[in-house]
Amino acid sequence: TPILAERVPGWMAASTYKVPGLKKSRMVGLATLEKYNANTEESLKIKDSDIYLAKIKEIEVRQWEEPKEFYDVELEKNHLFVHSLGFVSFNCCRLRLDQRELRKRGGGLFGANPLTGSIGVVTINLPRLGYLSTCEEEFFERLEALMELAKTSLEIKRKVIEDFTEKGLYPYSKFYLQSVKEARGQYWANHFSTIGVIGMNEMCLNFLGKPIYDPSAKEFAIKVLKFMRNKIADFQEETGNFYNLEATPAEGTSYRLAKIDKKKFPRIKTAGTEQAPYYTNSCHLPVNYTDDIFEILTHQDDLQVLFTGGTVVHLFVGEEIIDRNIVKELIKAIVENFRLPYFSITPTFSVCPVHGYLPGKHEFCPYPHTEEELEKFGIELELPVTLLNKLPKEAYKIL
Repeated sequence: TPILAERVPGWMAASTYKVPGLKKSRMVGLATLEKYNANTEESLKIKDSDIYLAKIKEIEVRQWEEPKEFYDVELEKNHLFVHSLGFVSFNCCRLRLDQRELRKRGGGLFGANPLTGSIGVVTINLPRLGYLSTCEEEFFERLEALMELAKTSLEIKRKVIEDFTEKGLYPYSKFYLQSVKEARGQYWANHFSTIGVIGMNEMCLNFLGKPIYDPSAKEFAIKVLKFMRNKIADFQEETGNFYNLEATPAEGTSYRLAKIDKKKFPRIKTAGTEQAPYYTNSCHLPVNYTDDIFEILTHQDDLQVLFTGGTVVHLFVGEEIIDRNIVKELIKAIVENFRLPYFSITPTFSVCPVHGYLPGKHEFCPYPHTEEELEKFGIELELPVTLLNKLPKEAYKIL
């Protein structure tokens, strides 16, 4: 799909009959005119000139009390200029692209747009931060210091992988990111440096003595995320690189960090047990706090929208769903009443190695099995879920 700068008004075409589906009131790509030999003198003037078309997002008229100097620079072939506040200027008409505005990755689960992603993720251990801080001022000072450390780490990594890519150590990435290199001067310029969080609930418990579902604790959690967003905006303006705030998936980190903290700070509050502690994912409610999915959505709505990177709310229905229309209506109700960017819906189901997906909870598969099928899948094992993180890799071969 051609961008606006690669299109001209339809009336510039030689004839609407030459280009299938063309209307004079619509825009048409220059490549399309070339394909159907439908260029005119007017369209060629656009094509062969240094004119650059762009959508105007906002027009704002300001009347200054005193005259203010505004400098513009003319270049031979390109009329896009960046001024001190990150404004992009088209001659003296300004399209405002302020770099302090956090850019969001679009498309797909966890924002997987083509030619973008994260060069790395640094996760902030919020429960330890809450445990060590004695007042709100100290808390935010510690948080700022950790975020500065995260920025330094991510900037170093960005330079390293850019250097490795230049040297051919990432040949496939180098090939696919070539267009980014040509446009922005670096292969990884479209990729984000990501700072994530874990254990917001345990942070509230350690710092405030209240869980995240308490209204005052939720209010503090929102304050923390807004502080991080503002700091990330500063990083983005300072470095010129994209930064975002992510709800780190933390499948392994949730156990690892809690285990380390429990050993170093025996009195720190975690979820789970003494033998298998863990931290609640990002800013989620405690596990098994409620089975009311709309209570979860109502609580999470104000928090989830503050993330600019990957985030998701998992909704466990607690019962089987056979009729797909029920899921359709549920999704419609959620998207019409809540703002959170991503959610998943998981009904209760079982999986038989022979018959596959089974709606509902089944201790045993309701369908018949042959002796050969029973022998093929070995001995049944029952293990508590809390032990899964502690199992050696070999154990998963029999699960």
